Amino acid sequence: MHRRTLMRAAAASALPFAAAAQAPRARVLRFMPQAALAVLDPIFNPTTIVTTHGFCIFDTLYACDAQLRPRPQMAEGHAVSADGLTWTIRLREGLRFHDGEPVRATDCIASLQRWAVRDSFGQVLARAVAEWQAPEDRTLVIRLHRPFPALPDALAKPASSPAFIMPARIAATPPDRPIGIDGMVGSGPWRFLPGEFVQGSRAAYARNDAYVPREEAAEAAAGGKRVHFERLELLWIPDGGTAAAALQTGEIDWIEYPLPDLVPVLQRDRGIRTQIYDPNGFLGFLRFNHLHPPFDDVGVRRAVRDAMVQSDYMAAVALPGDWQDCHAVFPCGLPGVTEFAPAPRGEAAMERARAALRAAGYRGETVVLANPSDFPAVTQQGRVTADLMRRLGVNIDLVESDWATTIARRANRGTPAQGGWNLHNTNFPAAAIANPAVSPIIRGHGERAWFGWPTDPASEAAVEAWIGATDAATQGRAMAALQDAAWASVPFAPTGLFRLRTAFRADLSGVLQGPNPFLWNLRRG
Repeated sequence: MHRRTLMRAAAASALPFAAAAQAPRARVLRFMPQAALAVLDPIFNPTTIVTTHGFCIFDTLYACDAQLRPRPQMAEGHAVSADGLTWTIRLREGLRFHDGEPVRATDCIASLQRWAVRDSFGQVLARAVAEWQAPEDRTLVIRLHRPFPALPDALAKPASSPAFIMPARIAATPPDRPIGIDGMVGSGPWRFLPGEFVQGSRAAYARNDAYVPREEAAEAAAGGKRVHFERLELLWIPDGGTAAAALQTGEIDWIEYPLPDLVPVLQRDRGIRTQIYDPNGFLGFLRFNHLHPPFDDVGVRRAVRDAMVQSDYMAAVALPGDWQDCHAVFPCGLPGVTEFAPAPRGEAAMERARAALRAAGYRGETVVLANPSDFPAVTQQGRVTADLMRRLGVNIDLVESDWATTIARRANRGTPAQGGWNLHNTNFPAAAIANPAVSPIIRGHGERAWFGWPTDPASEAAVEAWIGATDAATQGRAMAALQDAAWASVPFAPTGLFRLRTAFRADLSGVLQGPNPFLWNLRRG
């Protein structure tokens, strides 16, 4: 988009901000997230935008620093018995929910039990737990069937469904039912303002003046969550040019990530700063639905993966120099990650894919690609996939809708004719899929697996071996076996590793890096 087009968008942007402009800018932080906030329960819906909202309202017992190491957060600390079977966690003093009630160990138990039903790492932890106990309000005791050294890592999970702590009465909501607007009561640094929520458009929060931050400096999700603004507004602007123009005029303070082709324009503006959103990057991927033809056939999945050209995908979502090929099932560059040699690309690969489709019995049936129309880092990748499918001779139906509708559709296990789907592009921050315990997309446990529902006993056995390993060598062998198994079974096809840039007003300081935008530690001036 040229500068003159951007300036025209700036003039058009005034109307959506008329109400927001009434509040004094010095006391209000206005943030434009990566997608519209349509669902509020971060346990029921693990997308980044809902997790961002969750971190504002709720807190966690442990939290990850910039090196993804777990640090006490709501916890004061813990003690572990000599046999490794009993963990005693002590809560910090002064923890209170937004309704004034103290945070009790019983609240933590109810919250963790609900989280453990839906989260893959939580499911693994739950199988190891013999008993949850609350001998007193500030003491949580977890008794295990077997040692589980990664317990703090589970409770500090930084993305894709962190283990947020809620009041027990709210955590009693069945895990298969989302918590509604009246249940947004946490103990975090911001208080949700339910009367100002406009689904898919706007959310507002007030500073929690009763919040007692940790003494340590803020680092990613860990440390002292100090809020220096009185009010926070999440404002969704569907058009990327309008959002960039609003940032230039100061109508908003921070865009989670602007359209890549607008970043150079913003970088030339002295009133704006950009920085890498998360140094570990994001792994893009194409997810296959393993329940329905033709991608229930592993030969088809392999052939399609081998026909994909990662540079086509990456050029659509990131700037030159901000992406790399990544032929792996974990984010490249992290410890223990195997990078596989890509198959030769070109017409031969395309013909192998066409042959695999024929061998699987594909005869031109409609294949549904569910794709959001309002999520740039995903939207463009989905359109690259649609083009690839057409060139493979697939009768592709590119179904584009807003992000909320897309994530609702991908939860449908029915056939495409019943509102289901065959293909879906998305991405995960590296921290959310950094190892076998946290990554939901590596799991092959059928109906309990992440959307796409792959079944792969070899991958599952390797995951269990990795989690149960008692030494680094055993864990390394399990990690290698898992990657070999997953590369063979193709639960998804990677499209590349990319680093997005975030953009904010130059007078805004304290912007933290990590797998989510962290809306604390920020000052103006």
